[in-house]
Amino acid sequence: MINKILIANRGEIACRVIRTARQLGYRTVAVYSEADAQAPHVSLADEAVCIGPAPAAESYLKAEVLLDACRRTGADALHPGYGFLSENADFAQASRDAGVVFIGPSPEAIRVMGDKAGAKAEMMKAGVPTAPGYLGANQDDQHLIAEAERLGYPLLVKAVSGGGGRGMRLVHRHDELAQAIVSARREAQSAFGDGTLMLERLILDGRHIEIQVFADSHGNAVYIGERDCTAQRRRQKVIEESPSPVVSPALREAMGRDAVRAAQAIGYCGAGTIEYIVDQDLNHYFLEMNTRLQVEHPVTEMVSGLDLVAWQLRVADGQPLPLRQDQITLSGHAIEARLYTEDPYAGFAPQTGRIAWWRPQLALYPGVRIDDGIREGGEVTPHYDPMVAKLIVHGQDRADAIRRLIATLDDAPLIGLKHNARFLRDLVDHERFRAGTMTTTLIDQWQTDGEPLLQRPLPAESTWWLAAALHAAHREGHATGLRAASVTGYDLALSCDQNQRTLRVQHSSGPSYRVHPAPDAPAQPLRLISQDPATGWVRFELDGIQRRVRGVWCGDELHLVVDAAIFVFQEVSAWPDQGAGQDPSRGLSPVAGTVAQVLVQAGDRVVAGQPLLSIEAMKMEMWLSAQAPGVVKAVYATAGEQVQAKTLLIDIDITKED
Repeated sequence: MINKILIANRGEIACRVIRTARQLGYRTVAVYSEADAQAPHVSLADEAVCIGPAPAAESYLKAEVLLDACRRTGADALHPGYGFLSENADFAQASRDAGVVFIGPSPEAIRVMGDKAGAKAEMMKAGVPTAPGYLGANQDDQHLIAEAERLGYPLLVKAVSGGGGRGMRLVHRHDELAQAIVSARREAQSAFGDGTLMLERLILDGRHIEIQVFADSHGNAVYIGERDCTAQRRRQKVIEESPSPVVSPALREAMGRDAVRAAQAIGYCGAGTIEYIVDQDLNHYFLEMNTRLQVEHPVTEMVSGLDLVAWQLRVADGQPLPLRQDQITLSGHAIEARLYTEDPYAGFAPQTGRIAWWRPQLALYPGVRIDDGIREGGEVTPHYDPMVAKLIVHGQDRADAIRRLIATLDDAPLIGLKHNARFLRDLVDHERFRAGTMTTTLIDQWQTDGEPLLQRPLPAESTWWLAAALHAAHREGHATGLRAASVTGYDLALSCDQNQRTLRVQHSSGPSYRVHPAPDAPAQPLRLISQDPATGWVRFELDGIQRRVRGVWCGDELHLVVDAAIFVFQEVSAWPDQGAGQDPSRGLSPVAGTVAQVLVQAGDRVVAGQPLLSIEAMKMEMWLSAQAPGVVKAVYATAGEQVQAKTLLIDIDITKED
């Protein structure tokens, strides 16, 4: 019998597994890297073991260190979570050899499904429909190019190992293919230690729909509805929901039946997910099987009322599935939004930094669930995935769930670094999402087309007025600065995301202010009613209506949360930096991360927009491009080097143009 479980993971999934394990009476062991010493999952577990430095390759990906932690703490079972070593057959085998129960499928099943080309071949034998592609062993670049020409475009270049969008490139034209092969192979080799690739014809305007399957060691297997994960960017999921807005009961049964057939064909045991691409005619094609618990499993839990981690633990302990297929019922609609510390208005660039405010408990109402692995005052580092939390809601129907998710995104702000909450809010309120007509490539197409949803939101006029009044009150409350409270009016220069305004502020009486948006504009009376530091709520009256927004001070910066967007206001210095602005001759690192490849050297002539080097950060590849034509003077970065954001990497002499 299992008594103590080590969770070989971090962040929100580690916290989520620990909570269910404790509810079932199991003792738990957390593991952590040096960068995660203060992470919530560490204090949540009964015991915790440091497993190495911050880089995952030196900590969370070291199987022998994880198994040694099991030995030292007496853990007789290991839950791998998702990512890291969760789908590593060698790790599952090493756990078995060490006498530690691996809470997941057998090494043999992981190995079959871990090779995407081999898995596809197995599914074809089992009668599960698959998309056209190339699965061959010949990995010569020219042979892959020839096979691509045979299949036609657009197509996907995919790593046969791994998942989560890594080692995958979408190719629209022949001239994109060679670079896509090089880039996908390099990323796959780095992430999974295997650069083998396969090709797959892209199903145009497809939907990504997956089936949750569960099997035990007694020959039982069931499916627990579907999840629609069509809303993606760069092949990574953003929003997941259950049920799918396009799946009929007949299609659900057909996909579920094929999913169970796929699991049984390989002798599967445990939780797994069969991913399909569904075309416009609602034909479904096998993509891959994830041999682990999925990030998006909470939406299945919300509509089924089941605890999938509890099922995992029972099956791993040799027990049969708790329910038969005919006993599983689904009700309502659930949606999950992934909160990423990425800037969607700057190409989804990863963000790192300190978490100044995070109080999700203030947004928890019936039907709302927030899974996270961060805490206020903690740090988001460049070493791991940028997903820091999941916001999940359940409603009577889809419209009810959308409304609840919008409210939850508004009420659970993350303050301190940029993220995608406002983008998520706008996405679920977009006409294409509401109509259920998203495709897996639509968000990427929106980036190309300049869709308004991907344009950085600007503060409304009334938000500027409130910011001015709060800055005035903040100054007077602290009795600092050059202006005394007795001064009846003064000009206040504020900046917000590179926008600058000067507003004239008059202190009327008590908490009331008069704000002049421009020198000749009429004053706007605004009364500050209350400010609650515990909840962040600022209540004010404008135009005879009382309103409230969240307002949080971080040093001299005021963060105002409006419709899930966070506007940061700061008083502008009377002596601005004359050197401010981006110098096109200086190539600065856009993010903190690892230099993946350098494409230029000193003496090379470059043109505006030309890629200079790439940086891998938080499972993404970011490119630094030339801002102006010129000649490279010096390159200060080498492949494999760790760099911080805004580090000088390349100097360009922009005076030497053609």
